[in-house]
Amino acid sequence: MPLVSPGEWLRKAQRLGFALGAFNVENMEMAQAVVAAANALHAPVMVQTTSGTLGFAPPEVFAGLVSRLAQAAAVPVALHLDHGNGLDLARRAIAAGYTSVMIDGSTLPYEENAALTRSVVRIAGDVPVEAELGTVGGKEDAHSAEVRYTDPDQAADFARRTGISSFAVAIGTAHGFYKGEPKLDLDRLAAIRARVSVPLVLHGTSGVPEDQVRACIARGICKVNYATELRAAFTGAVREALAEKPDAIDPKHYLKAGRAAVQALVEHRIRLCGAEGRA
Repeated sequence: MPLVSPGEWLRKAQRLGFALGAFNVENMEMAQAVVAAANALHAPVMVQTTSGTLGFAPPEVFAGLVSRLAQAAAVPVALHLDHGNGLDLARRAIAAGYTSVMIDGSTLPYEENAALTRSVVRIAGDVPVEAELGTVGGKEDAHSAEVRYTDPDQAADFARRTGISSFAVAIGTAHGFYKGEPKLDLDRLAAIRARVSVPLVLHGTSGVPEDQVRACIARGICKVNYATELRAAFTGAVREALAEKPDAIDPKHYLKAGRAAVQALVEHRIRLCGAEGRA
């Protein structure tokens, strides 16, 4: 089917108490893996690319690729710009066919973040816009940040003033792999949920214990982002394939191994999010 807008599915997830799995891809094989996993489990899914990934291949390339994969799938597939770095990229992604965009002004002062976000909402029209308040720590592409937690009262003001469709919360997660076990502020999440009506998003979920992910979904998270662990699964499988056949020169041999590893991981994460059979 054609690429879908995730807005209706996020609201459905919010209403029924599950979350959409949102998976960052870097190439064709990872995109194939995500869509194949969703198809196998009859689950709606979001395929995502970051600003850094789009510096490697432009949004038109990923939009063309993912839209073709979606056409051949029997489940809803949305294409999302993750951590968009400005108005121009958001506009270009939308023009290319992305069905959802994030603008990340979380490192800006509050008023500047709100103004930038509102400007993206205006140019996006009917395309849903996600934004972040507070800062998810760690490293996303070339950007590093310290954790700065979302203030629940400020979150309510931000959502009202900007008109966003979904809200990424900062409750103790971080991009990249964790050095120790993360401790998420579930009380803060519940307080944000009580004040903000739009669907809530959890970033930096690679490495978060499964019981904490379930606890977040139970407290209102409707979209769960995975990136780092997909990259690690893909790269690890490629390394193993090349170690087994060090003389291999056909990329299909080792890229197929990476694709299979990502699909298996994505299927597991879809089940964790409670999205299996929801399409």
